Amino acid sequence: MLALFPWASLAGTALVALAAHLLRGRIYAVFVSILLGIHSLIATALAPWVGPLLPAYAVLHALVYVHLLLLVRPRLRPLAYRMLVSIPASWFAAGVFLAMPWAVAVGLGLRPLALAVPFAAAAFGVVQSLWHRFEERHLAVDTVSVAALGRHRPGDHRVARPLRLAQLTDTHLGPFMSERRLRGIVERAVASNPDLVLLTGDFLTMESHHAREALARAFEPLRALEGRVFACLGNHDHEALETVRGALDDCGARLLVDEAVRIETPAGPVQILGLDHHFRGKSAKIIAACAKHPRDPEAFRLVLLHDPGAFKHLPDGDADLVLSGHTHGGQLGLVTLGLPHTFVSAFTSIPDHGLWALGKNRLYVHRGTCHYGFPVRVGVPGEESLLVVHAAT
Repeated sequence: MLALFPWASLAGTALVALAAHLLRGRIYAVFVSILLGIHSLIATALAPWVGPLLPAYAVLHALVYVHLLLLVRPRLRPLAYRMLVSIPASWFAAGVFLAMPWAVAVGLGLRPLALAVPFAAAAFGVVQSLWHRFEERHLAVDTVSVAALGRHRPGDHRVARPLRLAQLTDTHLGPFMSERRLRGIVERAVASNPDLVLLTGDFLTMESHHAREALARAFEPLRALEGRVFACLGNHDHEALETVRGALDDCGARLLVDEAVRIETPAGPVQILGLDHHFRGKSAKIIAACAKHPRDPEAFRLVLLHDPGAFKHLPDGDADLVLSGHTHGGQLGLVTLGLPHTFVSAFTSIPDHGLWALGKNRLYVHRGTCHYGFPVRVGVPGEESLLVVHAAT
């Protein structure tokens, strides 16, 4: 079996890439070719060191190919498929990528010690990807000018009637986020009695591009708060705009695409500006949207902006609070250990999670309820929270 492992991996990569090219298109074919190429190299390097676990290792390795092959015709899958294919394949793929340093050690002629560690970390990540607890987070929003973009720790001021916000972002309906699980999250958001519910994008995965009815059923509890639910678009929403727009309309949510609305709440008037996700010309388009919808001086100015990397383009003083998602909290990091460091903060300047400041603008980056891309979360749990906002007067 060991001798066949590299050849079977090569054949599997070629098969998936060919099917992807013929049935899905060049972009997906290139994506799976690169992904499976790297995965196969690492998995092949480590295969001689797994000992008697090699048969199980080979089966899990094959599941990765099956999972990506069936994404050639993506659709929401039943629970049995997700439990037997999607989640095990995601766990194994994550473990293999986390084991890259061990594969490098093998390439240098060293014995890979504690090979179980990356796979144990990936297993922990599966648990974090499937479960998280509800939080109530108090945010003190001040108006002190901050010279450089960074994490912000304001004073602990409190107001008599804070603004209660339920933010849902990066729900990514798919293998790790079933319709039933998402509906439960939405039901708890409604039960928390928020003044507003804000949906900040990336509702789908590849599997749910045509699942308008499933997304609408999951969001259906929001109808109890009709008139208090607002949304903006994320980058992945542009892959299936009709599905997203239709589901939001079905549940009574108002989608704001570079437009603003004022609403009265028990905490006072709030002006909400929802910004689109712009792939090019972000700065000019954000500045233009802000100029078209100037802030109401009598209202708390709330901006919905999926990508926190675009926060720096907002004119100074144009937002009391910006709500973002997109980063999944960094997805790989040390948040579980009480430390702020993540993969995103280590390699980019993009705000990854929590409260940030630049000038007089404040940004809260939600960790997201699910994930997409890297197969699992590791050390960065999903977030399900009620934000209690204490605005400086």
